[in-house]
Amino acid sequence: MHVPFCSIVPPYLLRRLAKQGAPEFSSAARAAREALGHVESFHSARSKPAPEAPAGIRQAKPGPANRSIFDAGGAEILPGKLVRKEGDAATGDPAADEAYEGLGHTHSLYADVFGRNSIDGAGLPLNATVHFGKLYDNAFWDGKQMVFGDGDGEVFQRFTKSLSVIGHELAHGVTQYSAALAYRNQAGALNESMSDVFGALVEQYVRNQSAADASWLIGEGLFTPEVQGSALRSMKAPGTAYDDDVLGKDPQPDSMDTYVKTSADNGGVHINSGIPNRAFYLVAESLGGNAWDSPGRIWYETLTGGSLPAAATFRVFARATAASAVELFGSGSLEHDAVLQAWETVKVKL
Repeated sequence: MHVPFCSIVPPYLLRRLAKQGAPEFSSAARAAREALGHVESFHSARSKPAPEAPAGIRQAKPGPANRSIFDAGGAEILPGKLVRKEGDAATGDPAADEAYEGLGHTHSLYADVFGRNSIDGAGLPLNATVHFGKLYDNAFWDGKQMVFGDGDGEVFQRFTKSLSVIGHELAHGVTQYSAALAYRNQAGALNESMSDVFGALVEQYVRNQSAADASWLIGEGLFTPEVQGSALRSMKAPGTAYDDDVLGKDPQPDSMDTYVKTSADNGGVHINSGIPNRAFYLVAESLGGNAWDSPGRIWYETLTGGSLPAAATFRVFARATAASAVELFGSGSLEHDAVLQAWETVKVKL
């Protein structure tokens, strides 16, 4: 099985940063070039088609989290030295302790809200490595564990600072074990969007935020104060997360009217994910209350129900969410109507 290397920072943003020649961004440019080389090498090695989607996960009662945090010490060798295991006291290292807490919060969302037993539905131990590489500008799920860089300090801060990033990357594991969406074109954008959805839900759940109160930002807190931007992406308003002299403007479209056709980034998986992201936000906004309730249940049922083909398009996914809404709440229900209206708003035809 060829598992895609799924990283939080889009290649197009790393390319922009890597080209910077200003002295004040020399470390950031160098770090971006190294991170970009890492991403591209993995994408090249793992470009084969994904396997057929497995049957939906329906597992027994969830067990407790089983976390292990490792320290790579600036090397790029995994997993590194074990520094904290389940039940241990805090280490005093912010990155290690943030990773530990973030894994726990993510486990809690899936266990408490969706009845899922860890990332694979069967009690998978949750492992993470911090201090990966030197000034490494990314965080990623490698198919087995989480990996976090410390950032370059000029543009990016440490990647454990954002709970939505931790939730996002672990959600790639949920998709890996539940739907095996191909990491290219619209299926890849759906793969990224599912991670943004559940990354946002982890953050909202632990903060007990309603859909109205939540920021709907992915990667909030990653940028240094030097950057004109609030996060990597906005689910509420795709295309508005940043507008910076160095990083450029957030390129995400918010509907099919501005869908980006590109061969870069595996067919625009990080760019076009803004369209299904906004659809989920619109459902949550319409229904009100907590987004992990009805909207989250619809999206989770769709992801894990076993009906999604590996090469699912936005239209296929939209129809599947509508079917899930009917199954869960009935045809013509408020939930069903909200789903239909959301996809109509982002111009995805059912």
